Amino acid sequence: MDSSLLSGKKALIIGIANDSSIAFGCARALKKAGAELAITYLNDKAKPFVDKTTTELSPSIYCACDVTKESDLNNLFLQIEKTWGEIDIVIHSIAYAPKTDLQRPVHECSKEGFLMAMDISCHSFIRMANLAKPLMNNGGSVFAMSFYGAEKVVENYNLMGPVKAALEASVRYMAVELGPRQIRVIALSPGPLKTRAASGLEHFEHLIQQTKEKSPLKSLVDIDDVGAMVVFLASKYAKNITGDVIYIDSGYHIIG
Repeated sequence: MDSSLLSGKKALIIGIANDSSIAFGCARALKKAGAELAITYLNDKAKPFVDKTTTELSPSIYCACDVTKESDLNNLFLQIEKTWGEIDIVIHSIAYAPKTDLQRPVHECSKEGFLMAMDISCHSFIRMANLAKPLMNNGGSVFAMSFYGAEKVVENYNLMGPVKAALEASVRYMAVELGPRQIRVIALSPGPLKTRAASGLEHFEHLIQQTKEKSPLKSLVDIDDVGAMVVFLASKYAKNITGDVIYIDSGYHIIG
């Protein structure tokens, strides 16, 4: 990877839980491409696991951020403004639904569980884009992480299907709204990956195997594949790409 491709760029990545996280793959790729990083951890309980990634990532900004707390997001962007004065790349790689609701049929999920999933997995992305906007005077790129279950029914994906569909719709609307400021908004849709977030899905191993067997390339993607795509999309080579859902799934999404 060209270590100067994103030289001088400032990137915020939210969602690193450990070194198996999609967000970590993105942060590592951005670092290798020359970007300066800001990363966060959820809380004191999560911090030791994220700490293990900081030696490799060497972030300029490292702080707690629980997106359910308005003050945490506000303080994060205030710190970015104070430290950098601007930002070029924002990656939102977080999703959550209470396990009891995630493992029920959609029509049986609780109101509380649905609203929590929508707040953390979708609306926090909208809030992040709004906070980044005044720091992107020279344009920028904002990324969300989706999944094929937003478009088609994926067995056991349940509640997260409608939530990710809302996320993808938000990407399209914000791409139009922020386009005049040269801010690009893009959803990435990787194939199934063995992350901590995925562990809450029932029969996840079956989904992994099915994807490998049915995908045109007969292969699975990894977090570094997602990171490589982020680097490309954040670079000058993708300056006219916005509002899209970009699949990184060995072609699985084209199979009926």
